[in-house]
Amino acid sequence: MEVRSESEVHVRSEKVLPLQGQMIQRTRLKVYFIRVCSSILIWTCLVQLIAVWELYNPRWFSGFTGYTTKVSVHVEETLPSPLPLLPPRNYTNNGFLQVSCNGGLNQMRAAICDMVTVARLLNLTLVVPELDKTSFWADPSNFDDIFDVRHFIDSLRDEVRIIKRLPKRFSRRYGYQPLEMPPVSWSNEKYYLQQILPLFKKHQVIHFNRTDTRLANNGIPLELQKLRCRVNFQALKFTPDIEALGEKLVRLLQERGPFVALHLRYEMDMLAFSGCTHGCTEEEAEELKRLRYAFPWWREKEIVSEEKRSQGLCPLTPEEAAIILQALGFDKDIQIYIASGDIYGGERRLASLRAAFPKIVKKDMLLEPGELQHFQNHSSQMAALDFIVSTASNVFVPTYDGNMAKVVEGHRRYLGFKKTILLDRKRLVELLDLHQNGTLSWDEFTATVRQSHEGRMGQLSRRRVIADKPKEEDYFYANPQECLCESKTCDDLFGPDNSTAVQ
Repeated sequence: MEVRSESEVHVRSEKVLPLQGQMIQRTRLKVYFIRVCSSILIWTCLVQLIAVWELYNPRWFSGFTGYTTKVSVHVEETLPSPLPLLPPRNYTNNGFLQVSCNGGLNQMRAAICDMVTVARLLNLTLVVPELDKTSFWADPSNFDDIFDVRHFIDSLRDEVRIIKRLPKRFSRRYGYQPLEMPPVSWSNEKYYLQQILPLFKKHQVIHFNRTDTRLANNGIPLELQKLRCRVNFQALKFTPDIEALGEKLVRLLQERGPFVALHLRYEMDMLAFSGCTHGCTEEEAEELKRLRYAFPWWREKEIVSEEKRSQGLCPLTPEEAAIILQALGFDKDIQIYIASGDIYGGERRLASLRAAFPKIVKKDMLLEPGELQHFQNHSSQMAALDFIVSTASNVFVPTYDGNMAKVVEGHRRYLGFKKTILLDRKRLVELLDLHQNGTLSWDEFTATVRQSHEGRMGQLSRRRVIADKPKEEDYFYANPQECLCESKTCDDLFGPDNSTAVQ
């Protein structure tokens, strides 16, 4: 048996003690670390539980402290709490849909609503739409320059999956070529299910290179019609910068009293492509004709202006608009906001309107130059400002029934049937000519104008349906009646005897 000396035992003890101390220290650190992590986890869970509870029972915590109550009230007054996100819809993806929208802002807006609806119908994944950059307006704006893209994606996640860009394996950079095609105009669900869906099974990615009016106004299932409205009225929010400046314009106008938004569509592109030159000089008419010929995609070249005007197919001139507003009874001191781009002919053509209504205002008259600088040369962003002002105005008067006029009309119906005067241009040019040649006195003229527009004030009405003539019937986005009532037939709104007009 080995006998160790006292000195050896002492030396070994000195070596063991530090090791034991290190082990004890490590154990203490582990215990401390576990306690800290547990505390953080518990507090995180508690905060999440409180947040969820307050979401559904916001008043439960209001009585704990005066401080908590004050903070919650302050937050509610300054920044409304966003609605909770609905869970994403779970579905088998049948392919990816790319879309390139064409036209101006409001034509593209309606197209985006239609394309979301098509993606939902076919169980597709939609890529955030591309906006038109090659048309007459040459606006370089992307989707996220005009619309709040995150809100767009999140607010529709319970209906359709939307992504910002295609997966890399489908990128052109990697040599993938999607099928490019324009869907047939005014198509119903049968067309998309029977003719378009099989193409996705073959190609996986399809690029719709034209999107204007590619979904029918009528004959679409109710749930899809309501989805079109949901995209239009809720999902397509403008960017915070556009919203803030638009709301400032509305506030400045409202501080001065009631105002009319006059969509005076007397702009170069409209006159060139419609061939409407009434009131223009010979030089101006020739300039507009040259512009029409410069765009090969515009099929109609030789146009007789007076024929189109007599058919009610031309926008009212500024001079005609002044007379009609007077005939409708608008007071001389009413504010009139010009909701349009540059008027062809400039201030010379606005002189009669300004003489009749001195309180004519435009964006650049209400805002500082620096406030509009960011929006210059971006026609769609400028149109977005006009859209905000027009939907908020006391009265909206479009002088032509283009896309902005129709989409704003639909928004104003959705907001409670706000007054929108839908001018009967064919009837008005007849009356204007009769008055100006002395056949009708002013009193006779005004009485006839008012009588002919009593039922054209944006009131409650059914959308007019014309079988096999979708271009001539009422546009869905001008009167989205399915989204203004509760029952499938809208009898709760119109009554059972007031059926949809079919011609």
